[in-house]
Amino acid sequence: MYMYTKLWVSLLTAFAIALVATPLSMKVAVKIGAMDVPKDKRRMHKKPTPRFGGMAIYLGTTISLIAYMTFDIRVVGVIIAGTFIYVLGIIDDLYDLPAKVKFLAQSLCAVMAYSFGIRLDFLSRTFENIGGETFSEICAFFITVIWIVALTNTVNLIDGLDGLAAGTSCIAALCIAYVAYIHGMYLVTAAMLAIVGGTLGFLPFNFSPAKTFMGDGGSLFLGFSISTLSLLGSVKGATLAAVLVPILVLALPIFDTAFAILRRLINHKPIMEADRGHLHHRLMDSGLGQRRTVLMLYGISGIMGISAIEISRGLYVESMGCFIVAAIYIYVFITDAKHALPQLKAVNIAEREKAFERDIKRAGKAERIDD
Repeated sequence: MYMYTKLWVSLLTAFAIALVATPLSMKVAVKIGAMDVPKDKRRMHKKPTPRFGGMAIYLGTTISLIAYMTFDIRVVGVIIAGTFIYVLGIIDDLYDLPAKVKFLAQSLCAVMAYSFGIRLDFLSRTFENIGGETFSEICAFFITVIWIVALTNTVNLIDGLDGLAAGTSCIAALCIAYVAYIHGMYLVTAAMLAIVGGTLGFLPFNFSPAKTFMGDGGSLFLGFSISTLSLLGSVKGATLAAVLVPILVLALPIFDTAFAILRRLINHKPIMEADRGHLHHRLMDSGLGQRRTVLMLYGISGIMGISAIEISRGLYVESMGCFIVAAIYIYVFITDAKHALPQLKAVNIAEREKAFERDIKRAGKAERIDD
């Protein structure tokens, strides 16, 4: 009963702090110039909007972790490294750092987390029989750093619509928390619920039409926190399910990121260069509008989360059914009526922008009718 109450308190504390801190972050954003100005066709908002909401998510999650987590050196490491990654995001919001600098700083934060005992050592144990303990440790190091940096950027890259990154992260953290709870990993459960509370407190201000954005500070912190805190139970029971659950829960943003990298490589563009080829952009271009697009992507994330939960319980057939349903919807999202395969080649930008403007006008009329 004590543990059950503690879990609820962890969630509600993070929620309350984020809910109170979000309006404050909006005022701070105006004073420090952390405003997102719509200066290209890729942005969906029409007027300057504060993008310092990550402060609320950071404060809610971190304070809850500090107040209610049993002392664990790994949690301390995540809090310290997470603070650095959050500051990195703030600097990027204000000064637009080069991609190489951000990647290097993210890697250093991942190394810091690893040094505190956060590691994904399930696959590395396979290498112990091949090259011994030293070789296995090296593999664990590189696999963990790649895992953390990849998931950190995955959440950052889907932060393109009102409420999308926050809501998807909330669903992912909630599913991981449930899996951890039914398997008795209460440390992971409490940590994930702190993230859930932080995102839920922020979402009322971020859902369409958004009054504020989380910025890179918030998206990088969320991705980093989920990728590291989900590994707290890996030492206790590093099974295949422990590795697959976070991957399946975050399958949508992971796929979107992989698809974006492939698309940019084919078009000979920098991997970190922003474009309008993400899943949410494709749905917006079809005229769905922000709210419908975000809710549809929430649904896909929820289906994948259920699939992850079923795998953790050994229900592989049921999990495959959910996975197939999600895959069908993703196929529909990335193709159109004229093509059976997604179009990866570059398009005529001028014509695309004109078409986008027409779609936005139609979507705006449709939203006004719905509202």
